[in-house]
Amino acid sequence: MEARVIGEVCRREGGKVLAGLIRRFGDIGLAEDLLQDAYARALERWPRDGLPDNPAGWLTTVARNRGLDILRRAARTLDDSSAVLARLEAEPPQERQEGQLDDDRLRLIFVCCHPALHPRAQSALALRTLCGLSTREIARAFCESEATTAQRLVRAKRKIADARIPFVIPVESELPGRMAIVLQVIYLVFNEGYAATEGARLVRLDLCKEAIRLGRLMRELMPVDAEVRGLLALMLLTHARGAARVSNVGELLTLEQQDRSLWDQDAIREGLAILDEALALRRPGAYQIQAAIAALHSKAARAMDTDWPQIAALYGALLRHLPTPVVRMNAAVAHGMASGPREGLRALEHLSDMEGSHYLHAARAAFHLRLGDTHAASASYVHAAGRTGNEVERAWLLARARAAQGDCAHRPAPHRAMRPAS
Repeated sequence: MEARVIGEVCRREGGKVLAGLIRRFGDIGLAEDLLQDAYARALERWPRDGLPDNPAGWLTTVARNRGLDILRRAARTLDDSSAVLARLEAEPPQERQEGQLDDDRLRLIFVCCHPALHPRAQSALALRTLCGLSTREIARAFCESEATTAQRLVRAKRKIADARIPFVIPVESELPGRMAIVLQVIYLVFNEGYAATEGARLVRLDLCKEAIRLGRLMRELMPVDAEVRGLLALMLLTHARGAARVSNVGELLTLEQQDRSLWDQDAIREGLAILDEALALRRPGAYQIQAAIAALHSKAARAMDTDWPQIAALYGALLRHLPTPVVRMNAAVAHGMASGPREGLRALEHLSDMEGSHYLHAARAAFHLRLGDTHAASASYVHAAGRTGNEVERAWLLARARAAQGDCAHRPAPHRAMRPAS
């Protein structure tokens, strides 16, 4: 078995295993060390013995046993270790049933999103623990140095330990005040799955499914919260297009290029129904508006049938709720699609704070291409390619640059799925 395959399995299962280890040992740093030790054991054992039937269970058992050994040695001098050890030794080894409302990953997201932590630290910690992203990947997603991200993560873990932040789901009276950042982080997880910051794959289905699963759990926790339903609808409607976003040879496909017969109609129907439920509560919010935009894309049988004027109007409404650079960029793109490429380029001129984003340069390129300015289009695609860490996106952008130079490019719409505001 190749190390690459083992790495993929460990990355897919890591968030679930880590959440359980944090619950057991009450220390994020120790839990991460134990999981890394289990990964090393997997690299040693799995090529020889084969992939276990339950990789997550195997990793959990190895990490738990290692943790117990560490605690037994520490218990000789530390009372806290003795108490944790006694509790763990009395705990049944088997995992709790998947899908229970009080599951470990739901607890973990509330720990990551605790109000005692800085907002940027909340998101970084969630990407590290729930998604298994490296420090480099998180730094790239936040457009900051690895050293800054590393320090942010260290401080967040220390704060959790020093403040003794409990690994629990908040009581019902505390939930409304905690929900906004939790939903933001769930959406961050989804977006990292839908358009991975780095790596050889565009889509990480494990993260998309995990975010949707957490969204469903949030709906159980907050059944009359319109924005919880809005986020779940948004993720379902967006994820429904997942199978059509990459070609058979691994190339990125834009909305115009996608085979819409591959879109998941069951997910679209469910997303539309949940959006209707959210709108019926008459408490509008940013996730509901984004879900409504996704719904308009989902309802268009062909790209040319997309109701861009309505989408542009919805982005105008979204800006009143969420006036971030990312939303302004998407609003500018929608305006250009509704009013013409010159208007789109004019709207994009005012987004200097997004110059580091490859999405901005790709949008400019597409509008230049629609105007027939192939030189400017090619240059913008090259600029975009230099600003993404995802290999699939980079290959697509460079291919568009070459095609534009040859004046034989198909002219795709620049609209892309929104990345979350940092």
